[in-house]
Amino acid sequence: MMQQVQIGKIVIGRPKELVIIAGPCVIESETFCLSMVRRIKAVCENVGFPFIFKASYDKANRLSLDSFRGPGLKKGIEILAKVKQKYGVPILSDVHCKEEIKQVENILDVIQIPAFLCRQTDLVVEAAKTGKVINIKKAQFLAPWDMAGIIKKVEVTANRQILLTERGFCFGYNNLVVDFRSLGILAQFGYPVIFDATHSVQLPGGKGSCSGGQRQFVLPLCRAAVAYGCQGLFLEVHSQPNKALCDGPNMIEPKQLEIILRQVKKIKQCL
Repeated sequence: MMQQVQIGKIVIGRPKELVIIAGPCVIESETFCLSMVRRIKAVCENVGFPFIFKASYDKANRLSLDSFRGPGLKKGIEILAKVKQKYGVPILSDVHCKEEIKQVENILDVIQIPAFLCRQTDLVVEAAKTGKVINIKKAQFLAPWDMAGIIKKVEVTANRQILLTERGFCFGYNNLVVDFRSLGILAQFGYPVIFDATHSVQLPGGKGSCSGGQRQFVLPLCRAAVAYGCQGLFLEVHSQPNKALCDGPNMIEPKQLEIILRQVKKIKQCL
């Protein structure tokens, strides 16, 4: 039986239900962030899906030293607090070292462990000790069954508020591929499985000093993941992806988000 994870009024893991985790890759500015949450929330409410807002205050794992990282911890968490206060939506963001956790735990509803850091024991355990919902991104270099050990690092703290996110697997150089068997294998651990559709179409380092992407495949991958039975979709959304300061090639626009959600809602209703 699947563990149900509750975030405010949102319950993840119920049959027939789907949660949407969406937002820009990184906080580009306060005005931009507030605009994006307003637009995404409106889309999710119109289609009828619960919504968790995501955005990073610091993209600490960029390939190039010159890549845009965001406003940083202090300013970024202030912006996310304003988002939460103004729009009343749960907030997800990623942490990069255990020292950050005390500074963000009162604002974040979901603490995300980045894919590249999911094997960092001290980080995972410290995040889990907060009792908050922990979203563990499966690393691009891990098999789905390798997540068992990482899950235990959370469970040892008596925290059972766990989400598992599939975001594609390294397939040669500068490429990712989604093995949908992973969704089923991850589900066997008994926690809700989220499918990260936009990072799954990323081409890491595909543009030399930054990542490329193939956003045209986001829709069909979402349809497949929902048909398989995932409990949520993770989607990076930007008003002008081609002008985004980070991860633009794999992000989608709000109007594309609505198209995706309307299609996957029909699929979900058939299951």
